[in-house]
Amino acid sequence: MENVASRVYQSLGRLKSPLFRGSLLRSASVLERHGTDESYHAARIPDAVAVATCEADVQAVLRTCNDYGLPVIPYGAGTSLEGHIHALRGGVSLDVADMNSVLSVDLGEMTATVQCGILRSQLDNYLRDTGMFFPVDPGADATLGGMISTSASGTTTVRYGRMRDNVLGLKVVLPGGKTIQIGKERRGCSSAVDLTSMFIGAEGTLGVVTEATLKLYPRPEFSRSAVCTFQSMEDAIRTSVKILQQGVGVSRLEFVDETSIQAVNKAYQSSHEEKPSLFLEFQGSETSTEDDAETVKTIANKNDVIDMKTATEPEDQKKLWHARHNSYYAILALRKGGKGVISDACVPISRLAECIRETKEDIAKTSIFSAMIGHVGDGNFHVIFVVDLDNRDEIRTAKDITSRLSHRAIRMGGTCTGEHGVGMGKIPYLKAECDATSLELMRTLKKTLDPKGIMNPGKILPD
Repeated sequence: MENVASRVYQSLGRLKSPLFRGSLLRSASVLERHGTDESYHAARIPDAVAVATCEADVQAVLRTCNDYGLPVIPYGAGTSLEGHIHALRGGVSLDVADMNSVLSVDLGEMTATVQCGILRSQLDNYLRDTGMFFPVDPGADATLGGMISTSASGTTTVRYGRMRDNVLGLKVVLPGGKTIQIGKERRGCSSAVDLTSMFIGAEGTLGVVTEATLKLYPRPEFSRSAVCTFQSMEDAIRTSVKILQQGVGVSRLEFVDETSIQAVNKAYQSSHEEKPSLFLEFQGSETSTEDDAETVKTIANKNDVIDMKTATEPEDQKKLWHARHNSYYAILALRKGGKGVISDACVPISRLAECIRETKEDIAKTSIFSAMIGHVGDGNFHVIFVVDLDNRDEIRTAKDITSRLSHRAIRMGGTCTGEHGVGMGKIPYLKAECDATSLELMRTLKKTLDPKGIMNPGKILPD
């Protein structure tokens, strides 16, 4: 790019001032880490990394980069799966991981206000003795800012909803360096246009979230876990759909196929039944969770369940959930040096069995290795292809199947991305999922808030 080096040099020189109290880093290892996420996409490194310690640092970086027309890529924990943190046009990676404080907890209003760089696990540990918790669990130990930027969901979405349902207010620094405070710090407020939702799922393309006020929930009085094993994937999925249709009070409802469980057994020398399985959690009183488990047992028996195990003690529940919580990296370990290409489709519950069946049939026509897991409680499932990144045929096959799956989900009234976000990887499917007027409105919004196009360029919107 013309004069990029010059603009980087000038902008970094300006940042070396009292207005920016963070760190400016340019070592090769730091740049590589900030241009690489958990996805299969090749690294795209930034020209520099600015480590922010406070909101004023974020303002200084955005103001300076905006003046010089230099791209800014927000960075939290680097756990994204669609190239969200890749510096496609160079620029500055803005690392906010040190902004990781809990600013306040209001037990009466059941809210917490946190900085964007706090990890999900850090917030959970902070709240442990309060009797409250924040429920959104995407699996990875991501930052709350990153979870907001992708509108993350996960294992508990079936009961508590996704990030979009659990954010009350935000503080956001806009590209020119100005800060806006949007939303409310308590529940039940509905005045004015809901600007908060505009930044949830925007993936850092409109501004940088620095603070968030989140909903908290009382820790459950009692929990019970269960695992149901089936002869076939169809039996397991039919059972999950019927559980939801009957309104059973599940707080987690997860599907794991036999390949995934075989991988866990091999990686951890465990002895889980190597059959398609549903993993469930119930929360409430001891009596209510027992009733819910009995209802699930009745439904499962009608769908030829092989076995149903339950547990109530924390350690026993942990053992029961072992195969689900450890499946992803166990699947990758089946192939030395393998990398995961992960699909992320989500469909209406009534079309879930059909979508999974057609996807399985599509995969069976190829020789590519894959496994399947999913948050089937909200219609979201993942196909994990373990590929050799040097094998172009494998990469092409995985991409082709993912493309067909994405379009299949859209045709069924679903989405190409249930929780990972669009990033750079899902851009081709937005034209099928969103009408032209909606896409044009998104572009207009982007141009209005970010006229120089510095915020995470090359993400979400198709050219």
